[in-house]
Amino acid sequence: MPFRLNNAPATFQALMNDDHQLFLKKSKCEFGRSSVAYLGHVISAEGVAMDQQKVQAVLDWPPPKSPRAVRGFLGLAVYYHRFIRDFGTIAALLTALLKKEGFRWSEEAARTFQTLQRALTSAPVF
Repeated sequence: MPFRLNNAPATFQALMNDDHQLFLKKSKCEFGRSSVAYLGHVISAEGVAMDQQKVQAVLDWPPPKSPRAVRGFLGLAVYYHRFIRDFGTIAALLTALLKKEGFRWSEEAARTFQTLQRALTSAPVF
């Protein structure tokens, strides 16, 4: 339950029992699966991990050549920030490139970009 109720399962069951015209759509249901892909994550008995398609997208991302490209990469990366230890520290240089008249791609920026790519695509993530 996304709204973090302490008794979320009981609340959901009460909602179902009260017959509020809730139905399952068979084409959208999967039962007996060992893992489920959900919003860019894969949830399984081992825990939560990044979807491998997202990992490949990060690995294939070309080095940014404009503030807009940096913003696009950081937009994807920020979605997974809670899984990366010291994300803000790692991404600080790339974020600084977004300031007005602040975009100057350098070797240090390239290293930061590669560090963030590795952090996003290598396990274990924090």
